[in-house]
Amino acid sequence: MRHLRVAAAASGQRVDNYLMTQLKGVPRSLVYRLLRRGEVRVNKGRVKPHQRLQAGDDVRLPPMRTAAKTEQAAPPAGLRAELAGRVLFEDERVLVLDKPAGVAVHGGSGVAYGVIEALRAARPGQDLELVHRLDRETSGCLLIAKRRSALRHLHAQLRDGAVGKRYQALLLGPLAGAVQRVDLPLAKSQLQGGERMVQVDSRAGKPALTVLRRVAAYGGMTLVDIDLHTGRTHQIRVHAAAIGAPVAGDDKYGRPEHRALARELGLKRLFLHAAELRFRPREEAPAVAVRAPLPAALAAVVQRAEEQARAL
Repeated sequence: MRHLRVAAAASGQRVDNYLMTQLKGVPRSLVYRLLRRGEVRVNKGRVKPHQRLQAGDDVRLPPMRTAAKTEQAAPPAGLRAELAGRVLFEDERVLVLDKPAGVAVHGGSGVAYGVIEALRAARPGQDLELVHRLDRETSGCLLIAKRRSALRHLHAQLRDGAVGKRYQALLLGPLAGAVQRVDLPLAKSQLQGGERMVQVDSRAGKPALTVLRRVAAYGGMTLVDIDLHTGRTHQIRVHAAAIGAPVAGDDKYGRPEHRALARELGLKRLFLHAAELRFRPREEAPAVAVRAPLPAALAAVVQRAEEQARAL
């Protein structure tokens, strides 16, 4: 057995993220398997991947063989240059990036690299950490800490509900009113073949609240602003599908007829965009609001939806 003592600099870090930094060369899938089996212990107890560590915690690791590191492909220079031009806000502690659709936030599960690896390659020597995550096909505001103290501060805001998140989406269906609250618990499940899905589950699900606000209606489609009050995996997509109005371009939770409608609009991606983040960059500072404009490809889809609605 191997024991690690958590340093003050790592206080507040998630267990899974801490293990990734300590177990270089160990596949991400193995780290999560060790956690599921209870082979990783913190202060002699089992832990979940999302639990936070404190300075002085004792982390027990089982014996394991670390695979020799293979030569990993460096994030391409083109991606690094693109991300450098997508910084929406930056100070000495944090930065907010306008993440492009189609790029994962981090490598793993068959993805060699993501946004965070590309940023680290472009900014050697900086201690960059993801504060939260976006789905690969979601674009928009992504918050990244440049210091461990900033990461702890921002995670505390997330836990307290002090970080505001506003999304934009095109739904393939109507809302029940100008504003619709969707308060349905969500649970993760894993299908045969390993695909991870999320579903509404009143018994085993965790609380999840999404507030949808109608911006415009185009026939049976609705452009909405979305306030996300919890941060469950695929929350917006599952809640939208649950009310019969899935997010346009959602091949995972939409139905075949919805996919055909999205193709008619020329949509080639998920119409979900993280439009705004509100947070305090440091403890004594006032809140800032950082906004990412709707990508041109999505704006063009909205224009075609408007044209189709006028032609009816």
